[in-house]
Amino acid sequence: MKLTKKSHACVRLDKEGHTLVIDPGAFSEQDAALGADAILITHEHPDHFDESRLRAAMENNPAAEIWTLKSVAERITAAFPGRVHTVGHGDTFTAAGFDVQVHGELHAVIHPDLPRVTNVGYLIDGGAVFHPGDALTVPDHPVETLLVPVMAPWNKISEVIDYVREVAPRRAYDVHDALLTDLALPIYGGHLGRLGGTDHQRLAPGAAAEV
Repeated sequence: MKLTKKSHACVRLDKEGHTLVIDPGAFSEQDAALGADAILITHEHPDHFDESRLRAAMENNPAAEIWTLKSVAERITAAFPGRVHTVGHGDTFTAAGFDVQVHGELHAVIHPDLPRVTNVGYLIDGGAVFHPGDALTVPDHPVETLLVPVMAPWNKISEVIDYVREVAPRRAYDVHDALLTDLALPIYGGHLGRLGGTDHQRLAPGAAAEV
């Protein structure tokens, strides 16, 4: 499977002629979801869910479908009847040839005064890749490649390091990194590389790796 990093929280997976895109949000490239056969959205925040990017992808490929939680599905189902599927924790499904398990229910706490929205993570092909969205969800399944939300208003680096240790993946790649400056990237990467206990790497937007 080929994993291509897009900007911020978005990644693109290619396997056997099929393409799966996760979280093409407003901080991602305008064409981040174009060419996708299947799109997964973890939650409703605009840096993960951007309606214009979804519409462009769905119109570009009339066979493309979306899997997401209820709060997002309610906003786009009418535009694409029969092509938007609602999922939640514990669900399993196949999307464009990728086997997907859904893990998690709530977004991480930003502040106690702010209500928590729903959030799900997606485990792809039996643990080959796990994208947790905006939560430090630990799936009940071994993970080969963990996509780590490295920097967000709701986390700190010690929590991220402990999360990587708990999941104990074979390798970890950064996501949710658009808010990091070039000065900060080596600091975060250094901490995760030294303390995370796994092969931690950073892919620049547009770069790819085999997983």
